[in-house]
Amino acid sequence: MIDGIVFDKDGTLFDFRISWGRWAEDFLAGLARDRAHHAAMAEAIGYLPAERSFRPDSVVIAATAADIAAALLPHLPDHDLTSLRATIDEAAAGVTMSEAVPLVPLFTALRARGLRLGIATNDSEAPARAHLEAHGLTGLLDFIAGYDSGYGPKPGPGMCQAFAASQGLDPARVFMVGDSLHDLEAGRAAGMRTLAVLTGIATAGDLAPMAEAVLPNIGAIPALLDGISG
Repeated sequence: MIDGIVFDKDGTLFDFRISWGRWAEDFLAGLARDRAHHAAMAEAIGYLPAERSFRPDSVVIAATAADIAAALLPHLPDHDLTSLRATIDEAAAGVTMSEAVPLVPLFTALRARGLRLGIATNDSEAPARAHLEAHGLTGLLDFIAGYDSGYGPKPGPGMCQAFAASQGLDPARVFMVGDSLHDLEAGRAAGMRTLAVLTGIATAGDLAPMAEAVLPNIGAIPALLDGISG
């Protein structure tokens, strides 16, 4: 039986390339002095402007706003780490996110099964809440945490453990769902079962060794749950 699901956000609820490609293009354009400066910053964070996508090792995929700021800081001598992180969070909060699947119907259906639902993201909590609220999800969630919420970032287990503890759940009866190895490692470290989705940058081959199942997107979760309970 499964009693709860904790989701990653970017690349899981929202299509990573579309959503964060928009952020990277607009954010770097606002900071760049010229084309060479833009190219240097794009390289530093693993962004591929011509493709509006990211390298598999991009710091944007699974790291934090502080990590992104640290990668960009050598190219922005007029900034400090704290102010640059705040600038990143402000820009991120305003990004128009592209849903991987229609989210409100899915989360409504999952709650109707009696499941407790949470978010554990390496995004900062404030922009994460802005994205979730913009898509009508806040009232459908029992737990929301970012890397700066006090539980540490993934792949550490802190956010996953906090979700289970806050809801009184046995971690062995919880799925952690994500699009990166950081997500799956965090779930496993917390004693949870893990599901991978392909709406991020990682491939099925990357994720399969750490996941109970690799799904095209989170819309496939209800059918998987039916199979478990059937």
